[in-house]
Amino acid sequence: MDFVGKRKISFGISLVLVVLSLILLVVPGLNWGVDFTGGTLIERGFERSVTAGEIRQVLSSLPLDDLDLTKSVIQPTENNRAALIRTQVLTNDQILAIDEGLEAHFGQVQPLRTEMVGPVVGEELVKQALMALLLAALGMLIYLSFRFEYRFASIAVLAVLHDAIIVLGMFALLAKEINSPFIASILTVVGYSVNNTIVIFDKIRENLQFRKGESWGELANRSIQETLTRSINTSLTTLLAVLALFFFGGATIQDFILALLLGVVVGTYSSVFVAGPLWAAWKEWDDRRKVVSARA
Repeated sequence: MDFVGKRKISFGISLVLVVLSLILLVVPGLNWGVDFTGGTLIERGFERSVTAGEIRQVLSSLPLDDLDLTKSVIQPTENNRAALIRTQVLTNDQILAIDEGLEAHFGQVQPLRTEMVGPVVGEELVKQALMALLLAALGMLIYLSFRFEYRFASIAVLAVLHDAIIVLGMFALLAKEINSPFIASILTVVGYSVNNTIVIFDKIRENLQFRKGESWGELANRSIQETLTRSINTSLTTLLAVLALFFFGGATIQDFILALLLGVVVGTYSSVFVAGPLWAAWKEWDDRRKVVSARA
């Protein structure tokens, strides 16, 4: 397949996806979770070991019609004899209803902690998340510039931003909750995507040493084809593991795994159809610019 020759199609698809994702980030916007918007933190102790699934089942059966407690983040602690529940802002009556529901299913419940998480904490988490993404991009830019050259580094960062924006857009479209685990998944996607891209760039650099009469597009296309089997096999094996977690890992990590699933697919696409062809396009543009400068 002529990946570089079809680059106008792949670039067009990427441009449409990125623009649509940016629009979705504004309308309807992201569904920020309790970690970012603030909410209620409830920690309760139990007489026996309980699981997050059992607690979630209790919360979903409570007669609190105005609340969607199934989206609560539940973290068992103390050898499963206690649990930390993060949910939206609750009134005292609603917290009391939750305690009564837990006691009806698990026996005596010991109140360990009840706290209100303010939006100021959420704003700080947003800043830290953006800083983490910025530092990751900067670190990749510096390393790849040193290891390869500035063109490879710039394109790798652009491909990573392309992947992150599209995953964010999909989460906005699906109204999935954005929380701390999601930030971890985005950083994982960044690492996975740049790793795929570096494999192709490394092959391009290797083939540059034996270039004989090839155009930049032909060289990039040959490099992509030579690494295509590796890219497909790596992505497929990763997808198998991610899909298993998505269907059998439980509701607690489902959104986290969904972000990984989307990231693997988009990251593989950008490495093959965007990064290599973009490098070839840049080199061809650079050659044309030098010719024009020489004539001038």
